[in-house]
Amino acid sequence: MSEQSTCRPEDLREAVSIHTRKITDSCRDKDCIEDLRVYLTKDSQTLLDESAGAKARCAELMYAYIDVEPVAFNRNHYCIDITFYYRILADTVAGGTRPATLCGLAVFSKRAVLCGEDSSAKIFTSDTVLGDPDGLTRRSFNHPTAVVEVLDPMILSSRVREVCDCPCGERGLGQLPENIRRMFDSDLVLSGETRRLYVTLGQFSIIRLERDVQLVVPTMDCVLPTKECCDNMGCAEDPCEMFSRIAFPVREFFPRGCGGSGKPDCSCDEGCAYKTTSDNC
Repeated sequence: MSEQSTCRPEDLREAVSIHTRKITDSCRDKDCIEDLRVYLTKDSQTLLDESAGAKARCAELMYAYIDVEPVAFNRNHYCIDITFYYRILADTVAGGTRPATLCGLAVFSKRAVLCGEDSSAKIFTSDTVLGDPDGLTRRSFNHPTAVVEVLDPMILSSRVREVCDCPCGERGLGQLPENIRRMFDSDLVLSGETRRLYVTLGQFSIIRLERDVQLVVPTMDCVLPTKECCDNMGCAEDPCEMFSRIAFPVREFFPRGCGGSGKPDCSCDEGCAYKTTSDNC
């Protein structure tokens, strides 16, 4: 067990200035994303067109693109546009053979408005490079930084539609970042398919705005680690100490009856986080 230091008034040495980020505003969301189109790879689309149907297995959040812009006529507030890119895995049976795995991309965009406080300062740093588009030496507005924390989404349902039955005027994928394309083994099918896979996702997220500030904080002494170094994975922590912090599993001792209503263990292949809710996972 690591030692815990206690701050006492007589231990205070001095007040120092630090540079950190202050959270100016934050929010949380529970999104139910209905009928999100999945853009399958070429091989996966061929399998879907020849199959009787498909069932989505799991979803993995690959990347989130975040853009921050000030809100017109509402000082101190900023609009945060977020685009999420998901890898979707599904199972299908084609030609009476064993099940095959489908892989594709789904994209979801959302917007949030938060208070980011106001600052008219222009920031110059020594690590920017002249002419570098990713490191401008001057910003016309000192925008706050947006941070998004997201869990891998749960697949709530999925279905296959014939293209002729799909909604008219359905929004296309648009421009796809090259780094997202490279995450798939083959090109994505954007048009010309016979069938389309749609999924409904459930996603939890936290969005916040942060702004650089300088604070004065009291200090005690230099911090030194109390844990000894170890080259053996087994000695990283006392197993009994770790076990003592685990809550007693009271519910595991409750009778579940004869109907088999107990919730089964869940695992999802290929690194995704969740199974479909229809599997009771």
